[in-house]
Amino acid sequence: MPELSITRRLVDPVLIRARTDYSVWLNEDDHVMSSDEIIERSHEADAMMICHSEILSADVAARLSDRLKIVANYSVGVDHCDLVALKERGIVVTNTPDVLSDATAEIAMLLLLGASRRAYEGDQMLRLGTWKHWAPVGMNGIQVSAKKLGIVGMGRVGQTVARRARGFDMEIHYTNRRRLPPELEQDAVYHSTIKSLFGKVDMISLNCPATPETDDLIDAESIGWMNPGVVLVNTARGRLVDEKALIEALHSGHIAAAGLDVFQTEPGGNPALAACSNVFMLPHLGSSTRETRKAMGDRALDNLDAFFAGQEPRDRLV
Repeated sequence: MPELSITRRLVDPVLIRARTDYSVWLNEDDHVMSSDEIIERSHEADAMMICHSEILSADVAARLSDRLKIVANYSVGVDHCDLVALKERGIVVTNTPDVLSDATAEIAMLLLLGASRRAYEGDQMLRLGTWKHWAPVGMNGIQVSAKKLGIVGMGRVGQTVARRARGFDMEIHYTNRRRLPPELEQDAVYHSTIKSLFGKVDMISLNCPATPETDDLIDAESIGWMNPGVVLVNTARGRLVDEKALIEALHSGHIAAAGLDVFQTEPGGNPALAACSNVFMLPHLGSSTRETRKAMGDRALDNLDAFFAGQEPRDRLV
């Protein structure tokens, strides 16, 4: 029976299934494991199931035990893994695509609505007892229905966001590494550059992967391409946004409101963003549903099962 190390505590159905086919070591207290702990654990493991909280840098990859043969990510994004270094070590790496799209798109729409309709401020008024009267000019937000939504990254999540947004009669615009075929595009307007996209839309949803090319995609320059009063939502990765530039744009009103599920620093976020009343924030809840967290574990275990059966894992990256 292969030895499987699971670096974070997962939902019970996943752990029950894992223990059926593997000899499982579990990080019982669910702390974020250090690099040294991961390296030490690799000497006792044929496989590891990790989350985005565990960083497999080039340095860590170089020090992993030769015993470790496969890393199954409990995530879609793998920016926490140095894929080149892991490949050089002969370690197979997989992820869990497809199963997060609905849950993440729900959060994107929640953030879009919450930021536009000033949900944070309204919630605080009730909690602090400052709601004293109704007024025609009080707490007026931005209507989402029939606005132009720009989606950066039209992969599985981006396409799901587009489908949900069409329920609000939004006009979909997008940019992507390549244009989608008509059956997937579904009359969305394609823009070959981010600059073109930002100049045409009222609201923006970031749904692209975090790569060196997309680091600080939202900075002072690209914010300048946006229409004044735009609403920005990020459910992808915090690395995409220069938070200092975002805060300046929020203070000036050039960005009217932002909905953020991800941050440059996680956990913790950014206290300067927390001080902005026109920001609606969540603590990286994109995939946080019971159904999705089980589906992620099943997908990761499917990849492990295939590997140890001598088959090609469905979601192999390297």
